[in-house]
Amino acid sequence: MTEQGKIDREGARPASLFERADAVFGLGVRPAAPKVPPVAPNLPPVPQALRRPVPQPQAQPQPVAPVPPVAAPAPEPQAPRKVEFCGPFAAVDRKTLREEGLIVPEDPVTGLLEEFRIVKRELLADARTARSGLARRILVCSPHPGEGKTYCATNLAIALAAERGLEVLLVDADVVRPSVTRRLGIEAERGLMDALENPALCPESLVIETDIEGLFVLPAGTPSARDAEYLASSRTAEVLDRLTAGAPDRIVIFDTPPALAASPAAELAGHVGQALLVVRADETGRAALEDARQLLSACADIKLLLNAARYSPSGRRFGSYGGRGS
Repeated sequence: MTEQGKIDREGARPASLFERADAVFGLGVRPAAPKVPPVAPNLPPVPQALRRPVPQPQAQPQPVAPVPPVAAPAPEPQAPRKVEFCGPFAAVDRKTLREEGLIVPEDPVTGLLEEFRIVKRELLADARTARSGLARRILVCSPHPGEGKTYCATNLAIALAAERGLEVLLVDADVVRPSVTRRLGIEAERGLMDALENPALCPESLVIETDIEGLFVLPAGTPSARDAEYLASSRTAEVLDRLTAGAPDRIVIFDTPPALAASPAAELAGHVGQALLVVRADETGRAALEDARQLLSACADIKLLLNAARYSPSGRRFGSYGGRGS
């Protein structure tokens, strides 16, 4: 072995398997060159203005809990529009009022007026405290004819019309024997029954405005053989609702036939909140009173009015005071 061979043998690394195979078989295999990491050239630094911004990692959005939808507030119910009366105008005959023994607004205060002032106070108190608008509808009736129900209904309407800011509608619902317009000395052709028969007819156009401030009248209208059927129909509720719609300052007085003589009083009792049952002192029997009260039982509030009484258990009588009364 030569010196060179020794050096190779002693100083060089041992031949790999590929190198020895190449030496024996001449395959021409060369050892792979070791990987040398590239050396960056020595270049000048890039100016700050030319450097590209390094993208920053974007923050991932955090999940947001869904917000429950807020329910919109329910709209407040709007009050119905007030239905204004738009019928003809008529002047009440004062002479006829005096002849009928009714209250005359311009005359001095009488005991009759004072008595009806007491009656109206109780009716108004219940109408203003009741939650339902039905309490502003008042039915005036009697068990039998001749007990003074039209007389009381008319006087009550005139007394109520004297209240400030109050409208009073006197409805002649005695379709059998109407007499309200005659007692007031006014004339009319169409009225309540015409509005019930013809749905295209507006009831407010039939209401008569009088020259007594605050007093309006709806006549009975054209008589018909089907008066009871018309009053029992759903059209009655529509007409009455229209006459009182949007008018909390309006009182409606119904003068009806006697309860034991005709059916309209019982039919209308379900459309009012107060009923005034007029009985005549020393004439109306207890049995008739109970029967009339039963027929008007659709109205929850029935009051009793004693007419033509000559004796008061308390001894109270209205007389004159300072020239007032007669």
